[in-house]
Amino acid sequence: MHPLITPEALADALRAQPATVVLDVRWRLGGPPGRQDYEVSHVPGAVYVDLDMELSAPPGAGGRHPLPDPEPLQEVLRRAGVREGGRVVAYDAGDGSVAARVWWLLRWSGYGEVAVLDGGFAAWEAAGLPVTAEEPPALTGEAAGDVVVRPGQMPVLDADGAAALARDGVLLDARAAPRYRGETEPVDPKAGHVPGALNAPSTGHVGPDGRWLGAAELAARFAEIGVTGEAAVGAYCGSGVTASSVVLALEVAGITSAGKPAALYAGSWSNWCALDREVATGG
Repeated sequence: MHPLITPEALADALRAQPATVVLDVRWRLGGPPGRQDYEVSHVPGAVYVDLDMELSAPPGAGGRHPLPDPEPLQEVLRRAGVREGGRVVAYDAGDGSVAARVWWLLRWSGYGEVAVLDGGFAAWEAAGLPVTAEEPPALTGEAAGDVVVRPGQMPVLDADGAAALARDGVLLDARAAPRYRGETEPVDPKAGHVPGALNAPSTGHVGPDGRWLGAAELAARFAEIGVTGEAAVGAYCGSGVTASSVVLALEVAGITSAGKPAALYAGSWSNWCALDREVATGG
């Protein structure tokens, strides 16, 4: 399954049998909760999944959004109706930077048929497609999904691995340029970036219309940043969420790391700061 899907293609998939499972993961750094938006209006049949409570382990030394344990993640996905051999589409408010976390988690879990809605809920509404405030019931028993989470199917970095990749390969920082340069840091205790990392803001994956750039445009953007395709590549951000969209963008662009998907530093900057690692500033 291509990692991106248009609103029109998703509408067709929802009319098919069996229907594609849709996960609403709207979220804002600092709130208010995305569930409030979901309760007002969402894609018909979509199930809301909370990034903080259901797609992450409790915050701590591992970062603000550590990877969830396999068993609770499997329970969340099964309640949403995710089944082996089925398809899943995730969406957020617009640019896919949060929905990419679901895409990455499912791929990490060994589930390949998953995509991000191109343009998010904003594109769905702009296309004039139906919305609803009606929430589907949580599925239990035989009605629930049967997906099995098999973690470890996507490459993951810890702090040592991220430091080594920044030195010997290419480590991309998905945060906005001022945070990367250390000019401001609204969330974490230190400002700056992993020494040797290159800045690749996740907002650069999309065009003015909120839709993702095409494969050739993304490849050109990464080449300009310094991703040649010859060296190993990985990504991080503040807490491992928007960095997932960098991994997705690299896949769309056809860029791999030694034949494998790009690696994710799951703990990201929040973990790097918790470990009191060396910090670089500037461009």
